[in-house]
Amino acid sequence: MDKPTILEAQQWASSCFDQQLKNTDPNLAASIMMDLFNWSRTQLLMRLRDVLTAAQWEAYQQAVQRIAKGEPAQYVIGKTQFYGHSFMVTPAVLIPRQETEELVDWVLTDHDDVAKSVLDIGTGSGALAISMALARPHWQVTGTDISDSAIQVAKRNAQSLGANVGWQVGDLFQPVEDKAFDLIVSNPPYISEDERPLMDQNVLDYEPHQALFADHQGLAIYERIAQQLADCLTDQGVAYFEIGFAQGKSVKHLFETALPEAHVTLRQDITGHDRMIRVQR
Repeated sequence: MDKPTILEAQQWASSCFDQQLKNTDPNLAASIMMDLFNWSRTQLLMRLRDVLTAAQWEAYQQAVQRIAKGEPAQYVIGKTQFYGHSFMVTPAVLIPRQETEELVDWVLTDHDDVAKSVLDIGTGSGALAISMALARPHWQVTGTDISDSAIQVAKRNAQSLGANVGWQVGDLFQPVEDKAFDLIVSNPPYISEDERPLMDQNVLDYEPHQALFADHQGLAIYERIAQQLADCLTDQGVAYFEIGFAQGKSVKHLFETALPEAHVTLRQDITGHDRMIRVQR
């Protein structure tokens, strides 16, 4: 095809997706173009009859072909939306999910912009830490991750979004040992190896397994956090965790056992699945 119009290019992309992917979002072809060229939907609609430049057409073809082969669109484009902000993502970090926005909502609904010390464990792209820091400028937010590559992505996101967050590389609480926090938030690895057959192939092929899987039926990281949480929360501190949809009772029991005096609340996500735990001292 010679250089097509924007409409023709989208029609070609939709045909590629229909042939190679299942249950494709009908807006995917347009979304890729908007993300790739930083166009709004209005700008896209106004240009449908415009002809793409040779460079634009080449870039669009390459992106569409990679996505049609199963590579996540977020990695191909290099960014994704989370909590109203655009975050850079690379294969060094998980792609932030919509359900994790509900965890941010819970934290922000519970706490106003009074100065607090906040820790995000396993920060990845920094989506949680940065979203909280932008919404609550008086909070002192720290993000940790065992992966230096992930922390580098988080730092770049914080810089581009103007978020004041401190970053530390290390395992769980190790980088901030001897400190206690008013709020602790984490979306840790929680998928059991037994769940591999249930997962989308592109997640298994492209997203970092270190950030996905945990031993002990996916509970290993929660077990370690629960053992250390009492020493890392202030006297009136609160901790929030994302969990797997089948882990509610198990994770709730873990924290109730580790902190008998705490009040542990299980919350469902918008689809009705167990998804979040709050631990209040």
